[in-house]
Amino acid sequence: MIWRMEGSGATGRKLEKMLLHRTGRAIADFSLVKAGDRIAVALSGGKDSFSLLRLLSLLRQRSPVRFDLVALTVHNGSEHFQWDLLEAYLAESGIPFHLERTEISAVVEEKRRPGSPYCSLCARLRRGALYGAARALGCNKLALGHHLDDAAETLLMNLFFEGHLAAMPPKLLAENGEVTVIRPMLYITESMLRDYAREQGFPVVDCGCWLCGEMEQERARMKALVGGVSERYPQARRSVLAALTHVAPRFLMDSRWHDFEGEEAPRETLDRRRAGSPA
Repeated sequence: MIWRMEGSGATGRKLEKMLLHRTGRAIADFSLVKAGDRIAVALSGGKDSFSLLRLLSLLRQRSPVRFDLVALTVHNGSEHFQWDLLEAYLAESGIPFHLERTEISAVVEEKRRPGSPYCSLCARLRRGALYGAARALGCNKLALGHHLDDAAETLLMNLFFEGHLAAMPPKLLAENGEVTVIRPMLYITESMLRDYAREQGFPVVDCGCWLCGEMEQERARMKALVGGVSERYPQARRSVLAALTHVAPRFLMDSRWHDFEGEEAPRETLDRRRAGSPA
C-alpha cells in the first residue's frame, strides 16, 4: 500500500496520528491521491477545512507519493470576511494560498426565492466557484473537508426530504468533467475534528456572512438525530459508514438495478410441484 507512513508516526500526538491513519486509509481505499496530482484544498476557515489542509500537508511530507497542494478560499464578497487571517496563518506553511473573489452574498440576496433557504443556494454558487478556480490554478483535484457525520446527515436528509438514497462519495468527477472532488476525511467523526482544532489552535475565521446563523433546519435536525442515536448506540456512525460501502440493490425497489420480471422461480419447478414430483 503506497500510503504506509514511514517511521513510527507523523507526530507524538495520539489524536493526530489517529487522524492521519484514517485519512491515509481513505486515500488508499478509494485511490483519492495519485503521483503528480495538484490538489486544491477548499479552505473556508472552519475546523474541518483547517484539519484537512494540515493532515494532507503532513501526509505529503512523509509519503513516497509526490503531489502538490494549493489552499483555495472563496471570498463571498462580504467586506467583513476575515480572509487575511487565513493568508497570515499559511504564510509560513509553504503552501500556496489563492483567494477567489466572488459576489456570492449579493447574488444570493438577489436570486433567492421567498421562503427558500439561503445556505443551499450559497453552497451551489460556492461549489461552482471552487470548480472554476481549481481548474484555473491547474489543479486536477479538489479536496473537501466533509467528515463521517456530514455523510450520515446528508444520507438522512436525502432519504427523508428528497426521496432518494445518496450521501457523499469519497471520489466524484465534477460536473465540468475536469476536476475530481475528493473527501479524504470520511472515516473521521466531527467530534475528533473538534478536539483536533482545539488542540492545534486553528484560528477562528469569520466569513462575514450575516446569514450564516440561519442554518438549514433540516440539517440541524439531522445533526441532532445522528448525535442522539450515536449516544444510545455508539456504533451507529460506523454502521452508517458500512452501509454506504455495502449496498444491496437486490433488497431495494429500483428497477434500474433489479430485474423484477426475472425474479421468479422457473416455471418447470412449479409444474413439478403440482404433479407431486420431487424438486
